[in-house]
Amino acid sequence: MTGDQAVIFAILLLALIFFVWGRWRYDLVSLLALLAATIVGLVPPDQAFLGFGHPAVITVAAVLVASRGLLNSGVVDVMAGWLSRAGNSPTRQVASITGLVTILSGFMNNVGAMALLLPVSVRMALRSGRPPSILLLPLAFGAHLGGLLTLIGTPPNIIISTFRVQNGGEPFGMFDFTPVGLGVSIAGLIFISLIGWRLTPKRKSPSSKEELFKIENYLTELRVPEEAKLAGRTLQEVREASKAEFQVLGLLSGETRLASPSIFHPLMPGDILLVESDADDLKTFLDDTGFELAEAKTLGEEVLSSEEMEVTEVVVKTESILIGRTARSLNMRWRYGVNLVGVARHGVQLQERLGRVRFQAGDVLLLQGPREHLPEILNTMGCLPLAERGLRLGHPRRIILSVAIFGSAILTVAFGLLPVQIAFVGASVMMVMAGLLNLREAYESIDWPVIILLGAMIPVSQALESTGGAGLIASAMLHWSGGYSPVVPLALVLLVTMFLSDLVNNAAAAVLMAPIAIGIASFMNVSIDPFLMAVVVGASSAFLTPIGHQSNAMVMGPGGYRFGDYWRMGLPLEIVVVIVSVPLITIFWPF
Repeated sequence: MTGDQAVIFAILLLALIFFVWGRWRYDLVSLLALLAATIVGLVPPDQAFLGFGHPAVITVAAVLVASRGLLNSGVVDVMAGWLSRAGNSPTRQVASITGLVTILSGFMNNVGAMALLLPVSVRMALRSGRPPSILLLPLAFGAHLGGLLTLIGTPPNIIISTFRVQNGGEPFGMFDFTPVGLGVSIAGLIFISLIGWRLTPKRKSPSSKEELFKIENYLTELRVPEEAKLAGRTLQEVREASKAEFQVLGLLSGETRLASPSIFHPLMPGDILLVESDADDLKTFLDDTGFELAEAKTLGEEVLSSEEMEVTEVVVKTESILIGRTARSLNMRWRYGVNLVGVARHGVQLQERLGRVRFQAGDVLLLQGPREHLPEILNTMGCLPLAERGLRLGHPRRIILSVAIFGSAILTVAFGLLPVQIAFVGASVMMVMAGLLNLREAYESIDWPVIILLGAMIPVSQALESTGGAGLIASAMLHWSGGYSPVVPLALVLLVTMFLSDLVNNAAAAVLMAPIAIGIASFMNVSIDPFLMAVVVGASSAFLTPIGHQSNAMVMGPGGYRFGDYWRMGLPLEIVVVIVSVPLITIFWPF
């Protein structure tokens, strides 16, 4: 092993450790890896940031924008409306929800498809009297399987296509992945629909604020007596006068009921406040203000909502700005205009002080905020509403236009008329010009952490190859496979990629494994295509943990899942994927 190989291995090992640790987000870790490789001389400084102009990076961003145009047109909502015909049979419900997300994920951003179908799945389960955990894990796993269907199904497919070009081949076509991907998806769908959902834990997490959140555990009614020293002062003055942590969520002043009253509203004698605070802070608040406990329940939970204010449940997404921070440090009321009413994790309502809860991906939050602006606020915060909104009816003209633009991009790539990055950048621009989405929505639809990850890790992956590190790992894997036929190292590449994708972002797994797979094929003097296909399948098979993919993390809170629940269905599903994919790869992509 040379010195350069030892250094690149050390950088990648540290990067993997930080990826799994999760203390810093994967885009920051990838940038640190790129800087380290550049500083030690493995990546030339003038080439350090060329990865951000890589065709794979451009294509991923363009597909995300075009997917948002499809969502905005209402075409996906129309398809989601078909789910109402699934009936009450759990097998039919699982098959329909998993089948639909699989189809959608083959052609658009799977997180976008999840965002639409997650609340639909929750309400479908509740109407049938079943816990959402029955449907949500199949939903997440179906999103992975759908990514195998086409070139644009998931970022790893696009990445692998560019590696093929760099090694003297033609880029993969739009449907080159379909023979293997379709077979694996059908096998996975059959398994999930008939057997897999029965292996999921029946977590009692109804994802309904009436049952998941016991709001009375947080809220207390206080009355402003005549003799209170702060009577007549504004809420802001009361807040400054007390050392307690609290927030006022409702107010009864005479006959007027106010949800989330203004900080400048004066508190007059006889007013009733609905306050969120724990026992210790409540005592401090009463001592500081002279207010007293109300003698009877007069407000109730209904005061939390009004024509202007709404109480809704949301899921913290994996890229949310809330992760690792508390409501207190974020100053949520003043910065975003929302009040935190409750937090649930793994289906259990947290009882600790709300202001001090450090948010995690998959947490379910009960928020009170302005009804008109809440969707925009949640988008800024990186949260997904769980409430099933009314489906967009979708104007036929907009639906036809969006499908025509998106379909044209697919066809131009399928017939080799344009490279995929040009076709989908063109489709994105046309959708903006046609009014299917505005520029703000276009920029918001791009998953910037994944873009940073790809732009940073591509030069690092090239350093792994140029130093001979990829060849060294490939030689070791061939040695472990015992010199058998190419099928054995092919299966080994698939299994290692699967393992990596369960721990790190699937795009990172593909970037790291592609040069190793190519190295194995070169040592054996066989085609690189079957080994690249093995990486594709493995990168879309993150079924064992909630941290391997955004879809897995998004369902963790609403489904009430625990970390160890995923392998119950995920492990046998991975076995099914290996059994089906290896023969299909060797048939359609011979050595």
